[in-house]
Amino acid sequence: MKVYAVEELQKNKIIEFFKFHWGSPEMVVSSGVYNCSELNGFTILNEGKIIGLITYIIKHNECEIISLDSIEEGKGIGTLLVQEVENLAIKKQCKLLKLVTTNDNLLALKFYQKRGFVLSRIINNAVDKARKLKPGIPLIGNDGIPIRDEIEIIKALI
Repeated sequence: MKVYAVEELQKNKIIEFFKFHWGSPEMVVSSGVYNCSELNGFTILNEGKIIGLITYIIKHNECEIISLDSIEEGKGIGTLLVQEVENLAIKKQCKLLKLVTTNDNLLALKFYQKRGFVLSRIINNAVDKARKLKPGIPLIGNDGIPIRDEIEIIKALI
């Protein structure tokens, strides 16, 4: 699999990907509001179609993953993309790699913990605040779990 920087793709392709998978390119999390189509990131293509996409930001000495999507699960796409961001974060001398996910995202919790991340903190009722900015966030998520809280997950790099 070949990894591309998102800058190598046409921006409208990235925007359409986020619209299809997230409803819009806008991501609202406790660390801020982001237009994912404008963030740095990496992607994996299959026959010109995006099958994996990760976006991130770097602030001070921390790298935060804002989004990660793998369309073909179980093939190492998500792992490869996280490794790309981790390697870049180390090159940029970041001390911490982190992300925020919602309480219903059990697959993400499992995925990241298997890759050396640990649960750092719970931000109670963070999704209620996010819904004020992005009302399209559903009330019920994966496995019928009400989406309420955010969970910060971290990995020390240095």
